[in-house]
Amino acid sequence: MPVILTDRQKKLARRLTGWKFKLYLLSRLPMGGLAGIRIMELNEDRCIASVPFKWWNKNPFQSMYFAVMSMAAELSTAATCLLAVEGQKPSIAFIIVGNKAEYTKKATSKIYFTCTNGSKAFDAVEKSKSTGEPEVITISTTGRNREGEEVARFEFTWSFKQRRSKVGQ
Repeated sequence: MPVILTDRQKKLARRLTGWKFKLYLLSRLPMGGLAGIRIMELNEDRCIASVPFKWWNKNPFQSMYFAVMSMAAELSTAATCLLAVEGQKPSIAFIIVGNKAEYTKKATSKIYFTCTNGSKAFDAVEKSKSTGEPEVITISTTGRNREGEEVARFEFTWSFKQRRSKVGQ
């Protein structure tokens, strides 16, 4: 069944792809802000995050440092997870529990990480809400350079769990 975003989720998507995201990075994820990661596109199925190739993102081999690519790759999967949990009652917590990376080409230009299976997060949230049990999923993302050549593939494993309600609420 296709996912339809709520107004609250649409607002979050606009905030994450707009100028306010830079402020969020500076206050909550300063290394991401310094690296220059950005969310270019975000919806219920797909997220594109980018990271520029700058002197502060380079390794001694004149390519992008693996940790910088990992930050952008994680963001491309985490953003759909954020959308999926936004406004849920009862609320759902999520955390990364694993990752796997494969580097296929030297990254020497701006890299775009595209996650096209973000709808898995919405399914996991619904399943966790209905069962009350944690739900673990793996979401993949692919990094490509400006020419469209693949430079890396990542898989991030996320765990979603319904939060326990506090007494008196």
